[in-house]
Amino acid sequence: MAEVLNQQAETTTEASAPAQDSPASLLGGVEQQANPTSTPEPQAQEQAKEAPTETAPVVPEQYEFQFAEGDQVDPSVVDAYSAVAKDLKLSQEDAQKMLGTMVPAFRDSLAKQQAQATQQWAESSKADKEFGGDSLNANLAVAKQALDSFATPELRALLEKTGLGNHPEVIRMFYRAGKSISQDRLVTGTRNVAPQSDPAKILYPNMA
Repeated sequence: MAEVLNQQAETTTEASAPAQDSPASLLGGVEQQANPTSTPEPQAQEQAKEAPTETAPVVPEQYEFQFAEGDQVDPSVVDAYSAVAKDLKLSQEDAQKMLGTMVPAFRDSLAKQQAQATQQWAESSKADKEFGGDSLNANLAVAKQALDSFATPELRALLEKTGLGNHPEVIRMFYRAGKSISQDRLVTGTRNVAPQSDPAKILYPNMA
């Protein structure tokens, strides 16, 4: 009798124990092995890692600029440009590059303005009521007599370089001076004057 009870108890115990080889039940509350998850980095941190590190430009205490041969820049202009370059935190290389672009542009602009002014002065001289018009070439010869008598080589070079030799007031001065020298002497000098379109070419025929 006792043996029978013992056998029944063992059978009951074996039946109540879960089978070793049976698969785990999802509904039975058996905890499934979770896949390990990784916390992604914030987007800002990823962009910061990918972005290259920029080096701040080195701003010198004082800029040292180089100019092309023949370029003359007023020191006050250079000082003003240096102050702006420093405010913009430009490096020596960047400031020099910008200046090297600006100076030739300014030089060409000034040359163009001077050429335009010289041409306008010449047109005004040709139409001047006192010495222009049909008698322009003869009157320029009178002015040239005074120029030859009184002007130094330095003055001739200045008038030619600046274009002031075409200015009606400059021509007027030499014309009046020439008339005051000697009317007889000046008349002989006007006989073989060739027509010229530029007054300065008559006044300064030997200038380049």
